[in-house]
Amino acid sequence: MKKRTALRASALIGTGGVLGFLLGAVLQGPSGMVETRALAEEKPTGALAVTNAPSVPSTNNGPDQSHAMVDVGYHFANLWFAADKENWPLAKYYLEETRSHLNWAVRIHPVRTTKAGGEVDLKGILQAIDNSFLSEIDGAITNKDTAKFKTAYRQTLEGCYACHKACEKSFLRPQIPSAPSVSILNFDPNATWPE
Repeated sequence: MKKRTALRASALIGTGGVLGFLLGAVLQGPSGMVETRALAEEKPTGALAVTNAPSVPSTNNGPDQSHAMVDVGYHFANLWFAADKENWPLAKYYLEETRSHLNWAVRIHPVRTTKAGGEVDLKGILQAIDNSFLSEIDGAITNKDTAKFKTAYRQTLEGCYACHKACEKSFLRPQIPSAPSVSILNFDPNATWPE
């Protein structure tokens, strides 16, 4: 019996090592995802600095705003499925990740200049969305209210699209996701494996 337990433990450790190696290889591939994800995890420490600098391509070789928004899309899509399965702790996690990555996107590019020379204050738009739509989602999660969550989620997508249009990017039209962005997580709050 002890031998079987030791063998099982060794197999689990070996499998974990192989999965860790593969995951590390994928995340450290040519796109530099490890470094980028580490930057995304930074939480804002104070008020966002707003500049009146025109929108110009970045020359600092850091991530651009579109990269941060891909992460926002990833977290916001998974949020839908976590709440749909009534996995409220997972939904709360994805809401906080969405907020964090939206703040990251605004830190990268706080003001956009339109073709006509007008300025779009992304910090102000984000604050409005966070204080209204995202707060409604947060309340629905806290109250475990799926119907209220779905209404607030749809309203948030409409708010996001209004920002896209203001930035002259109306071709970026969000939708209710049809599949989670992650396939390795079990969204079922009653899942029993792995233990």
